[in-house]
Amino acid sequence: MDGTEPGLRDRLVEVGVELVTREGAQALTLREIARRAGVSHGAPRRHFPTHLELLSAIARRGFARLAERAGATAGETAGTDPRARLEALARAYLEFALDQRGMYELMFRHDLLESGHLGLRNTSLPLFGQLVDLVGRIRPDADALAVAGALWANLHGIVQLWGWGSLQLAVGDGDVDRVLRAALDAHLGPGRER
Repeated sequence: MDGTEPGLRDRLVEVGVELVTREGAQALTLREIARRAGVSHGAPRRHFPTHLELLSAIARRGFARLAERAGATAGETAGTDPRARLEALARAYLEFALDQRGMYELMFRHDLLESGHLGLRNTSLPLFGQLVDLVGRIRPDADALAVAGALWANLHGIVQLWGWGSLQLAVGDGDVDRVLRAALDAHLGPGRER
């Protein structure tokens, strides 16, 4: 195969998605993706001139999957109060990040977001916009952008520390939902009793 057949671009991305899901972001070399796609190691460059462009295309699939989860959550919680919607969104975010660790790591690599390939930065902004909107409804007294940013950073920290096993040791159990509720209370004020 010379790597120019139609559909190779999508196949390279799909192979990358499978690879990052199974083996993590560190496994995403051009050579390995090409090998698993059954093409020469130079073939990906015909569709992706740089490694960053291929990684960005793979990360874009991750953002699409996260957006699907967030959309499903929004549909399931439509008509509920903003706090319940935000809690469900945050829970879906944590579940995605913990279930898809390699993809999540790839999606938020600074070099990919800054590279401008495929508008990757803009792919992450709509979800953050939902977070800002919900925070604004819950905390009209606060700077919703800043509170949403702090909450998002908190969620990233929970994902990282939970993935390493450090947070479970610190809090003494394996209940990530308990930690999530505490983070929401810290940023939004106390919620209803559970």
